[in-house]
Amino acid sequence: MNFFLKNERIKFSIWFIVLVFITSRCNNKDNFYEVDRRAYINNLEGFWLGQCIGNWTGLITEMDKIGAPVNGRAGGFYTREDWGQMDQPNLWGSNNYSKYITYLFAEKDSIWGSDDDTDIEYIYQEMLYNAKSLDFTGEDIKKAWIDHIHQEEENFLWVSNQKAFDLMNKGVVPPETSNPEINPYYEMIDAQLTTEIFGLFSPTKPKIALDLSNLPIRTTARENAADISEFYVIMHSLASKNTNHKTIKDKILWMAKTARLHLPNKKYPAKMFDFVYEKYLNKIPWEDARDQLNFRYQIQNKDNYFWSKKDKTCNGCFAAGINFGASIISLLYGEGDLKETIKIASLAGWDSDNPTSTWGGLVGFMLGKEKIEEIFETKFSSQFNIHRTRKGFPNQGIDNFRNMALKGQNIVDRVVLKKMSGTIDTISNKWLIPID
Repeated sequence: MNFFLKNERIKFSIWFIVLVFITSRCNNKDNFYEVDRRAYINNLEGFWLGQCIGNWTGLITEMDKIGAPVNGRAGGFYTREDWGQMDQPNLWGSNNYSKYITYLFAEKDSIWGSDDDTDIEYIYQEMLYNAKSLDFTGEDIKKAWIDHIHQEEENFLWVSNQKAFDLMNKGVVPPETSNPEINPYYEMIDAQLTTEIFGLFSPTKPKIALDLSNLPIRTTARENAADISEFYVIMHSLASKNTNHKTIKDKILWMAKTARLHLPNKKYPAKMFDFVYEKYLNKIPWEDARDQLNFRYQIQNKDNYFWSKKDKTCNGCFAAGINFGASIISLLYGEGDLKETIKIASLAGWDSDNPTSTWGGLVGFMLGKEKIEEIFETKFSSQFNIHRTRKGFPNQGIDNFRNMALKGQNIVDRVVLKKMSGTIDTISNKWLIPID
């Protein structure tokens, strides 16, 4: 046989064997998580819609009830009987969003307005979508914040976010902006409401989600607040994993217990979670669980939780810790029911628009936009005005959930290919993500 032909036949045989090996691996579903790329768009739309419903609803009761007398006003909390009743004044003596405590949302022909629970996540998504690399730097974050956040007028920033922004404008670069020596609000709630979306950018892979969110979290948070924020990121990453759970309730309990493993056992976030989880398992009413949470941590300062004593303005009402405990109450007792979860989170107290937004977004993602509309028996608006709170975006800040979801899908494409060594099956339109 001609040597050249023989050599080429050997080469072809080798390549054929390699091709068969690769094909067999790709066809072996046991080696991959499969995530439906087309359905993910509807899920991401559900995330944004669920966040907005939760955010707007939670704003009605935000800082109404913080469990302690402030400025001469009595303490105490709402209960389930308060749903549908008159809204009471908040910490600052106002109740601007609704006369009654109920679901609040934009009708079909109106526009959702951004708030601090959605707008920084929007900024991060735009930053990632337009960036060449997924490995952004502190300078990238600093530039994005300064470009899109108002400096002089009302900018809808609070405690640690505001302090980090002030530091950026003085030349400080993340993660130094959360350094406890220059940012005394490093254990406030801020990072939770700005970083959950990174879990959705990394479907089924919490470790990669934590890598992507590491710097954004530490733009405003350290220590326990960073741990709590990572708990939420893990929850959002796990939401896309196909499991054999029969109900959304069972899957959420699995997600929560899995994310709990990330929390250091000796620190108060883990102990808060365990405390609430034990009340839930023992079928203690959620109001009683909330009251006992308040007594144990805000009053008795158990498990080295001292923010109610450190903060002289409102007994640590913005702290990551107590709001984490309240959010776990609404998550567990809501049992995957979107309306019930938002309702409990609204009534649980403290910074109530944060857990309503977080769980509204997570459960909304798991359900998808169409299912949310079915549950509420309403056709919701899909328009979103980022310029209610931020600046510098095209089309005078008017966007829509579909466009936002498509950008999120594009980011996941890049994460799957570049961070996960996965592939995109263009025939079935699925992400094939290697199982570790």
